[in-house]
Amino acid sequence: MVRSRTITMSVSRKTGEVFDAILNAPPKIMPDAKQNGDGSWSFSTPRGNANLKFKHNKTFGILDHLYQDEENLWDVPMRVVPSGNESEVIITIVKPDTLTDAQFDERMKEINQLFENLKQIVEKN
Repeated sequence: MVRSRTITMSVSRKTGEVFDAILNAPPKIMPDAKQNGDGSWSFSTPRGNANLKFKHNKTFGILDHLYQDEENLWDVPMRVVPSGNESEVIITIVKPDTLTDAQFDERMKEINQLFENLKQIVEKN
């Protein structure tokens, strides 16, 4: 059975602002993040080197991305949805086959913390 988790976050910013802030957030979250010629971001993590590549469409609020570290590859759907003067950010994480349930639970704790940091960064911009 496929296991996944959907995380939502309310952000006190308009959708376009949230979208742009997330696209430009990698160096604010990972200090050593460097943008590559193809638009992807490279940085180090506790699990070694990683790469993040957004597949985005601002008109539709799509911020899907491909995240790869030395252990796993994650194809992550992400949306920014308007909610009045605020926005909802929705992300769904599907457990890679290479992770145990316990490892996936641990990654979800890390991703929750990452989302909290991202919210603070986006709301400050």
